[in-house]
Amino acid sequence: MTDTQMGRWPKYYTVVAMCVFAQLLAYFDRVNISVASLAMQETFAWDETTKGFVLSSFFIGYLAFQVIGGWLANRFGGRTVLGIALISWSIFTFFTPIAASVSLSLLIAVRIAMGAGEASLAPSAFNIFSRWAPEKEKATIITIFSAAATMGTLLALILTGWITQRYGWEMSFYIFGGAGIVLAMCWYKVIYANPTDHPKISKQELDLLPKVTEEGKTKGVIPWGQILSSPSVWGLFITYFCTSWGLYVFIAWLPSYFAAEQGLNISNAGIYSAAPWLSMSIFMVLGGWGSDYLINRGKKRIVIRKIFGVGGMIGSALTLYLVRDAESAAAAMGLMVVALAFLSFVYAGVVPYLMDIAPEHSDILYGFTNTFGTLPGIIGIAIAGWLVQTTGTYDSVFVLTAGIQIVGGLVFLFICRAGRQVY
Repeated sequence: MTDTQMGRWPKYYTVVAMCVFAQLLAYFDRVNISVASLAMQETFAWDETTKGFVLSSFFIGYLAFQVIGGWLANRFGGRTVLGIALISWSIFTFFTPIAASVSLSLLIAVRIAMGAGEASLAPSAFNIFSRWAPEKEKATIITIFSAAATMGTLLALILTGWITQRYGWEMSFYIFGGAGIVLAMCWYKVIYANPTDHPKISKQELDLLPKVTEEGKTKGVIPWGQILSSPSVWGLFITYFCTSWGLYVFIAWLPSYFAAEQGLNISNAGIYSAAPWLSMSIFMVLGGWGSDYLINRGKKRIVIRKIFGVGGMIGSALTLYLVRDAESAAAAMGLMVVALAFLSFVYAGVVPYLMDIAPEHSDILYGFTNTFGTLPGIIGIAIAGWLVQTTGTYDSVFVLTAGIQIVGGLVFLFICRAGRQVY
């Protein structure tokens, strides 16, 4: 397909770009309170327990509404639901400082509501990709979307610190929330539910894209029995849980590791912690591109999915074992870069596999999958803290995380089968 046939900027590029921008903003809105809370704690005289409740309240709504968000996207369409979700979480972000000034209870309620709004983002995006992502570029598109989460985390930490230092902790909420409202206004102007609805799309591009039902039209009875009884689906849930365990433990504990084990100050610990996330963003996209390239060259789809999924899990686990023997901060950072690079490849195998086994219900299936993937954000971080406190070292955290990743890789290898599993 040439540029002239489809135009130099195919219409599905715009769809993917808008979903990526939504993902970036979602992580800006989710992460900025991690920095702003330092000033908020001083302003409102919170103790550490109160601060913990504020930071974790987001995940209550986020966890509770994953499956509901997937069902809504499946029933009413990704364009409609993602647009409404973007408006809702942006409004709650904008009003966070106001809620904090009124009462702690209102602040926590706003954070829960914001989490509920963001819960629909990924399932809606998968619904959209099921209509707008060419089969030959599926893994690339999904990993670009996923990489926006890690890049959004990095940018949010940097931007929020700068904004808070110069304009006060409230301003980042106003800026990021306002940006979300602007993006939502653009969303409904440039995004079309189905490729066939776009007034300027070429026939060549239409031929490249999936043939699907119209958005907002029910796809029939949702096969809940198939979803909840399929061994491959449960294998996917377990694998994603194990993948997310490593992700959330790294997010929460990398700065503390560099400060406590490698003797860095807070500023340098943050810099050393940022490098692995940059690595993950880059290698996630490279993994998606490489996966699509190999499949398009005639390699068997399930073989490529498992090479990236299993290889990424095992490679990350083995690298984590080596981190225990790192004798300098630079060596530890280098190993962490490699560990997260391997972990990023998992997303090129495991997440596209979700669309392989349930193409018409990937939105609902991702809602379930991300529910399991969110659990380590609650229990994994807490267990890691307990291990550090009990053993006085991070070695046990790395060993446990590596073991869990090996389990995830083996489950994906032996339980997840090829071909469509949900009809």
